[in-house]
Amino acid sequence: MGRYLFHRAWQSLVTLVLASVVVFLGVRALPGDPALALAGEEATPEQLAAVRAELGLDQSLPVQYGRYVGQLLSGDLGESSRTGQPVADLVATTLPVTAWLSLYALVVAVVLGVGAGVVAAVKRGRWQEWAVSTTSVVLLSVPSFWIGILAVLVLAVWAGLFPASGYVSPLEDPLRALWHLTMPAFVLGTAIAAVVMRQTRASMLETLSADFVRTARAKGLSSRRVLGRYALRNSLVVVVTVVGLQLGGLISGAVVTERIFGLPGLGRLTLDAVFTRDYAVIQAVVVLVTAFYVVINLAVDALYSLLDPRVRVDA
Repeated sequence: MGRYLFHRAWQSLVTLVLASVVVFLGVRALPGDPALALAGEEATPEQLAAVRAELGLDQSLPVQYGRYVGQLLSGDLGESSRTGQPVADLVATTLPVTAWLSLYALVVAVVLGVGAGVVAAVKRGRWQEWAVSTTSVVLLSVPSFWIGILAVLVLAVWAGLFPASGYVSPLEDPLRALWHLTMPAFVLGTAIAAVVMRQTRASMLETLSADFVRTARAKGLSSRRVLGRYALRNSLVVVVTVVGLQLGGLISGAVVTERIFGLPGLGRLTLDAVFTRDYAVIQAVVVLVTAFYVVINLAVDALYSLLDPRVRVDA
C-alpha cells in the first residue's frame, strides 16, 4: 500500500506540473489585454507599457513561467492586478465559502443518490423505480442554473422559505448558515445525485443477482442485512468512483451557483478575475482546484481496498 501511494503521489506531482503549464498558457490565450483592462480604455501607449512592465507581461513566456513557478514553490501566489491584494488572502477569504457549499452539496448528492438508487434497485419494475428514474433524467437534462433561478423564484420570492442570497459562516451561526446554504447546496448537489443514483441502481442490480447474495438469503439472513452488509457494500466501490469523478464538476458547478445566489466564494472570485484578465488569481484558483482534484482521486483509489477486500492494488 505504501509503494502504491508513493507511486500515485509521483504521478500526481507530474499531473500538477502539466496542469500548471496548461493553465499558464491557457490564461494567456484568453482574448483581451490585461494591461488595457487594468489601465482603462483611455490609457496612452506609454501607460499601457508601464502596466505591462509592472506586471511582467513584457517578458518572454518562459521567463514569465519560470517566475510563476518560483513564486508557487515559495508559497507566494502573487498579487491581484485588479485589487492589489495578495492572492493568498483573496483565496483564504473565499475558499471557506466554496468549501462549505461543496461539502453540503456532496452530502446532499450522496444521501439522495445512494438512497434513491437503492430504492430503484429493490423496487425494480414498480412505480418507485419509474419515479426515481424519471426524476434523475429530469435533473440531468435541466441545466443547474435554470433550477437555481426557479428555486429563487419559488422558494425565496414566492414562498419565503429561504433567503435569495447572502452567506453566514457556519462557525459564527450554524443554523443561519444552514438556512442560507440549503437552497444553493440542493441546486448544486441534485445533478450529481442523479448520476450517483443511476450508478448505484445499476451496481445494486448486478450485485443483487450475484451468487453470494443468493447464498446469504438461502442462509436465512434478513433482507435488511443482505442489502446493507452484502449488496450495498459491494456496490459502493462503483459509487465512490463516480463521486470522486464528479467532485471536479462540483467545483466547476459552484462557479455558477455562487453567482446565482450571491455567495462570496471562489467561483465568484474566478469569474471576476476572468472578466478583468487577472492572471495571478485565475492561475492560483485553477492550480488549487487541480491539486484538490488530484488529492481526491488519490483518496478514492486508497478507499477501494477498504470497501472491497478483493481489490488489491499493484504498485
